[in-house]
Amino acid sequence: MSSYDAVRSLPLHVDGYFLEPLEREVARGFTLRRTVVVLHGRGEEGRGEEVDYDPDAHARFQERGGELPFAGEHTLESFSLLQAGQTEYRRWAFESAALDLALRQASLSLGEALGREERPVRFVVSTRTANVAAWHAQDPELRFKLDPDRDWSDEVIAGLANVDTVDFKGIYRGEFGSPPDAELYRRVAEAFPEAWLEDPALTPATAGVLAPHRARITWDAAIHEWSDVEALPSPPQALNSKPSRFGSVKRLFDFYDRCAEHGIALYGGGQYELGPGRDQIQRLASLFHADAPNDVAPSGYNATQLADGLPRSPLRLEPSAGFR
Repeated sequence: MSSYDAVRSLPLHVDGYFLEPLEREVARGFTLRRTVVVLHGRGEEGRGEEVDYDPDAHARFQERGGELPFAGEHTLESFSLLQAGQTEYRRWAFESAALDLALRQASLSLGEALGREERPVRFVVSTRTANVAAWHAQDPELRFKLDPDRDWSDEVIAGLANVDTVDFKGIYRGEFGSPPDAELYRRVAEAFPEAWLEDPALTPATAGVLAPHRARITWDAAIHEWSDVEALPSPPQALNSKPSRFGSVKRLFDFYDRCAEHGIALYGGGQYELGPGRDQIQRLASLFHADAPNDVAPSGYNATQLADGLPRSPLRLEPSAGFR
């Protein structure tokens, strides 16, 4: 049985839904806004989180409230079909809430529904290079996912340790993207011979310097469904899996199954989830790729100031019905 077949027919009763705004300062002068979708029915609530980075999109969404006609009897699959016209981020918010509600109404955890065991989740921290020393002082065993840039001198690189993934951000566009830099790619790949090399911008020059490291090249921003994997320039050894990019539960679970069939390792990624979405990506990591360098650290690791007493890797999740 496929992973999606295990959940597609779950009964889902929806009385209605409402929206909850979330916001948090994640860097000095930068406040991130999110929207939590809360589906409710039969005394239970299912929650999902929209992770769109456009604050105006959240404002428009929240103004509309619970106007969409979702009340009634569904299966998870029939409810998913109602989301076909949504953006991927919004569709994931509704579908993850629906999965959460359907599981709670059935008194099942996601692991029980899938027949998979939840395991402690190994995680890394995605942070600015300037923060690494402070994190190391607090927890010398902490491991990192970092974004190289042209300010990475040889001295900066030499001072970094415990780096599991470097994200070149060569696939992103606009303010989140970074232009190709063959010399930077070469220095970083050689300095961290065990790290995954994520989302390089492949040009003749960068492809040349990364050729000896091809097996370590992974992809993130381009991956929204299995067909995107088939379109990659070479078969990957590993991929970053960000559930909210897939939009639908079916596309995500089919992707998990196909990667397993092809021997492609996965590690989890996040989108600065502030609410239930954070727990959900941790749950998925615990079921599908618990031992990987998952960028799903507890949200306290994304705070503007270091806090004491944060959970350490591997993260042990409390058993719970639902999808959070």
